[in-house]
Amino acid sequence: MYLKSLEINGFKSFAKKAALSFDTPITGIVGPNGSGKSNVAESFRFVLGEQSIKSMRGKRGEDLIWNGADGGGKMNRASVRATFDNSKRLFNIDFDEVSLERVVHRDNTNEYLINGSPARLKDITELLAAAHIGASGHHIISQGEADRILSANIMERREMIEDALGLKIYQYKKIESQRKLEKTEENMKQVESLRREIAPHLKFLKKQVEKIEKAEEMRNELRGIYKEYFKREEDFIRVEKARIIHEKEKPEADARRFDRELVEAKSILEASKNKDAASAELILLENELATCRREKDEFNRKLGGIEGEIAAAHRVIAKEKEKHSKDEFKTVLLKDVEGVAQNIEELGNLTDAKSLFDQVKKLLRTFIASHRDAQDSALIAETEKEIVIMKEKKSALELDLKKISEKETAVEENYHALRQKIESEKDKNRDAEKNMFRIIAAQNEVRTILAQLKSREDIIAATEIAMKREFEEAYMVIGREVSEYQDFVVAGEESRTAQEERRKQIEKLKIRIEDAGGAGSGADVMKEFKETEERDIHLSHELADLEASKASLEKLIADLDARIDFEFKDGILKINAQFQQFFALMFGGGTASLSVVKEKRRKKKSDLDGLIGDDQETNMSDEETEGDEESREGLDISVNLPRKKVKALMMLSGGERALTSIALLFAISQVNPPPFIILDETDAALDEANSRKYGDMIESLSKYSQLILITHNRETMSRAGVLYGVTMGADGASKLLSIQFEEAVKVAK
Repeated sequence: MYLKSLEINGFKSFAKKAALSFDTPITGIVGPNGSGKSNVAESFRFVLGEQSIKSMRGKRGEDLIWNGADGGGKMNRASVRATFDNSKRLFNIDFDEVSLERVVHRDNTNEYLINGSPARLKDITELLAAAHIGASGHHIISQGEADRILSANIMERREMIEDALGLKIYQYKKIESQRKLEKTEENMKQVESLRREIAPHLKFLKKQVEKIEKAEEMRNELRGIYKEYFKREEDFIRVEKARIIHEKEKPEADARRFDRELVEAKSILEASKNKDAASAELILLENELATCRREKDEFNRKLGGIEGEIAAAHRVIAKEKEKHSKDEFKTVLLKDVEGVAQNIEELGNLTDAKSLFDQVKKLLRTFIASHRDAQDSALIAETEKEIVIMKEKKSALELDLKKISEKETAVEENYHALRQKIESEKDKNRDAEKNMFRIIAAQNEVRTILAQLKSREDIIAATEIAMKREFEEAYMVIGREVSEYQDFVVAGEESRTAQEERRKQIEKLKIRIEDAGGAGSGADVMKEFKETEERDIHLSHELADLEASKASLEKLIADLDARIDFEFKDGILKINAQFQQFFALMFGGGTASLSVVKEKRRKKKSDLDGLIGDDQETNMSDEETEGDEESREGLDISVNLPRKKVKALMMLSGGERALTSIALLFAISQVNPPPFIILDETDAALDEANSRKYGDMIESLSKYSQLILITHNRETMSRAGVLYGVTMGADGASKLLSIQFEEAVKVAK
């Protein structure tokens, strides 16, 4: 025995606790009409999770609670508990005894308990479905519902048979899988939406990262070029300085020697008794000439410095112009934009749209062309101003140099004229004067050499300053690694032209780095890109997992459909065999069978197809349908009574319909016996002869399932091992009396 007991407390007419024990294969419940015996069947529906209050003859949850009478007040709750023997693991739960309890309160709230622990309705439903038990169906059949399987449409009938065949668990699994599939598809849409949402930002960040990476590649290239450039520049400056120092040693020594010799020659002439005014004038001219040459050298030095500054300024302008030769660096003054806007507004009197459009295009092309080659740089303007100032200084220096050169030329002419005059004279100072002339000539040559060396020194000094300035820029662009240039090993010597080309290459790379994102590392952009990319990869993996889950769910649903279809059709074959046997027994012959037929209908929005709920409408409204027609397989019943030309169910009499439905229900129960069956006055329409047949079938059926019979039929009562009598007192409450059937027979005698 699977069903051990049922406890009813406050449910409908059972005001006080009533307990029924089921220790025999067949238990009978008897009592007069209105005593509340059918409430026992409804208590089974209630505890097994029935959600339709209507099927339990109520409108609201509080209708199921004892509402009081003259003898006592109403109750605030009703409860029913069914206890099962689970030693054979009828239920998939590790207890030898399982009790299911349901409590309803006046506020329509429900509680569900499994072995005293709170549970969900879903837990109860799944536990029962796995054991082939449900709140309603083939194993709880009340008076009037026996005919329901005959009067149902083909799809409703299929659902009843599927429930009887134990396919409900697969239906639940299918429903759950379809819910999961819908949720999965919704999640996929959300994930795809998130990916579409971040895609433009990720694309933008990727371009920024590509720019940064490109800039980093160019920085690495620039780093290598810089190291060689600074190493070669440093070596060149060092070598050139050493060479100049070496080359200056002899001229400086000669200059010091010539200065001493000239002093000696002058002293001889000054000490000469025969010196005259010509000699004194010669000395003055010589001193004046030396002064002119010193001033000339100073002007040349200043001129060389300012020319170097002008050349540097021109390089700055060239660099800036090269940078601004690209369109993205061009700017347009607001007044120019306002001007072209004014010109466009003045075209408003044109009524021809095409002419207006052509004129606007022409204005815009002219405007763009006029500004394409424009250079607008504050640095260029400032540098050009500085060049103008330096050129003015240069012009002033050139004028001063010209004046001192003219003075030098005039002094030299006087000097040479006086020299020739003195040389023509034949006096005792001739040799000393000739010696002085030789010394002065040699001094001029030495001064020229030293001036050239000084010019080279100035160039090297300017080169060294430029190198330091370039080093500072390099440090800003590529960082402290530029300081490692001293470790760079150069391969052989090269001309200054190669170094100048290297410097031009450096300038180009710096401009390209600025175009590609500047000198910064872009760490924030790289971090944001990495985080966004990781987010996209995560979403991609999540989408792949969801797609795999979707495919798995679709396969599971297809497998469940295939299993349901196979077991359904296999079950129909088995039911037909039993149906024919019971039908022939009930009618003394004839034939009866179930057949699978197709019903065409419009596709429903949801694939659940009414599996959740109490009723299923075959004819759906336009709002509930969409798409093309589809075919569903339902069940039709064919009968052929002996000695009658009756084949349609609608042509059967009430008694014949009752016998047919009982035969079919018993056939279903024989094929897939449920743990227990509750029959609520299904024998009410049977005569004495058919009651005996009914009783025989009950005894046969009790070998497979426990039977709880609610009946008035004496023949049916005689088959029960225990009888429970339901009576109703003056207070309107139902009460139970129990007696063994054998004892009842003795008492009756």
